[in-house]
Amino acid sequence: MCGIVGYIGEEQAAPILLNGLQKLEYRGYDSAGVAVYNDTGVHVVKSKGRLSVLDGILQGGKELPGTVGIGHTRWATHGAPSDVNSHPQVSDGGLFAVVHNGIIENYLYLKNHLIRRGVEFVSDTDTEVVAQMLEYYYKGDVLETIQKVISKVEGSYALGIICADCPDRIFAVRKDSPLIIGIGEGENYIASDVPAILSRTRDIYRLKDQEIAVLTRDTIDFYNQELEPIQKEPERIQWDITAAEKGGYEHFMMK
Repeated sequence: MCGIVGYIGEEQAAPILLNGLQKLEYRGYDSAGVAVYNDTGVHVVKSKGRLSVLDGILQGGKELPGTVGIGHTRWATHGAPSDVNSHPQVSDGGLFAVVHNGIIENYLYLKNHLIRRGVEFVSDTDTEVVAQMLEYYYKGDVLETIQKVISKVEGSYALGIICADCPDRIFAVRKDSPLIIGIGEGENYIASDVPAILSRTRDIYRLKDQEIAVLTRDTIDFYNQELEPIQKEPERIQWDITAAEKGGYEHFMMK
């Protein structure tokens, strides 16, 4: 299983992303990476192997400044474990960075469609198809582009997206793969599972299928697949991080 975490706020994003990914190590993975936006654009650092390798490259996050970012731990499905197949995946022009859990079942059809139109791919992943589609169909409105892309995708997905044209936002959407939104004060989060953000907030929303979330530092807006605004009720997590990490077992040895 893969892990997703995203942060937007006033603090440096990379250390928070690394910490969140560490809380998801129990899910298993073969590579890890983060994408952070700063004044010079979207920057991605990723590597095959343990999260400690990525942590060392980033020196705990100090080597990648920026207050908006997404991170991922990957368990290979399409494409062998490698640096280039790790997430985040980035579009050809560097406009979009995407993290993804799930399987895009029609990715080869979509990939070949884009290749015939001149889009160049660098990885073997189904996720890169999503990143490339986002840039290919982008006409200035990220929400409309996400709507168009997910209408063409078949399969399961939880997606975290950042766009260089919208540096103050994180976008999230899901279908058949869990994704939660964490509520902070002057900061907000996305995650594939509660433990990733439980040390920073206990207040969350749970996305339902084909709901889209748009996060800024101070706001969270939700839309259905027709891009109509919707209201959601937040949930407060009552259990603690230790209980979450035990996964229902009485102690870690049993797990």
